[in-house]
Amino acid sequence: MCVTAVESRPAGVALTPSPGGHRPFGARVKAFVALTKPRIIELLLITTVPVMFLAAQGVPDLWLVLTTTIGGYLSAGGANALNMYIDRDIDALMDRTSQRPLVTGMVSPRECLAFGIALAVVSTVWFGLLVNWLSAALSLGALLFYVVVYTMILKRRTSQNIVWGGIAGCMPVLIGWSAVTNSMSWAAVILFAVIFFWTPPHYWPLSMKVKDDYARVGVPMLPVIASNRVVARQIVLYSWVMVAVSLLLTPLGYTGWFYTVVAALTGGFWLWEAHGLLNRAKSGVTGGKLKEMRLFHWSITYVSLLFVAVAVDPFLR
Repeated sequence: MCVTAVESRPAGVALTPSPGGHRPFGARVKAFVALTKPRIIELLLITTVPVMFLAAQGVPDLWLVLTTTIGGYLSAGGANALNMYIDRDIDALMDRTSQRPLVTGMVSPRECLAFGIALAVVSTVWFGLLVNWLSAALSLGALLFYVVVYTMILKRRTSQNIVWGGIAGCMPVLIGWSAVTNSMSWAAVILFAVIFFWTPPHYWPLSMKVKDDYARVGVPMLPVIASNRVVARQIVLYSWVMVAVSLLLTPLGYTGWFYTVVAALTGGFWLWEAHGLLNRAKSGVTGGKLKEMRLFHWSITYVSLLFVAVAVDPFLR
């Protein structure tokens, strides 16, 4: 994520602050914001707020939506900052992460660690006092899972890293539901499962594109250790399960015709793209002609449309 203007340099060479340690205030503020990975958090919030509408079967309390959104940003931001602190060694060697604040020297490792811990504490207390303690526990659990289980344990050890590490990204669904009801429901569990099965076929196409980066630093993302055909076959498998799970909400009585139509149409198009990628991989297509990023970009559109349908459906029943 490109945040500030820095002088060009080879990947892996950190930028040394100017003499006297001068770092412009505005650039520093942008750097600390960048530590939270705002664009990733956008996706997390897309899955949080619509679930609150479904849980309320209409418009939830808007103050509750605001406090939940702010708490979610603080919690996810803390997790992302701690992730950058732990991964600062490999971030300096990867092209796609070579402009992150710790690599450029705009933020020191100690500052990043303190910032991440502070956000973790503040977000937990925020949720507990302004939302409820169930949401606070889920939020803290997601943060610890992402930082400890995914970043520290799974990421550099197994190609299943993104599969199980993706559980952290599923938690906003549960947080959104619990914020409204202070309880759990099978509807929230089903949407949790949708995001769980969505995460690998969402991220693996991007990993296919930048697999040389991951190979350089020894991170065993699936595309690094397996052929494009194997990866594409796994993408198709997870995609079918994801679409099937997404259609469970209606027969169980949680959604109506509108959500069903959107889930079927968007899921059908997803499967078309996934099978197209598999067919190209089977044909031995490589490079730009593989068009793996088409599925990556569609995956973001898919989850956005699906959860908009989750929010709208209660008003059409």
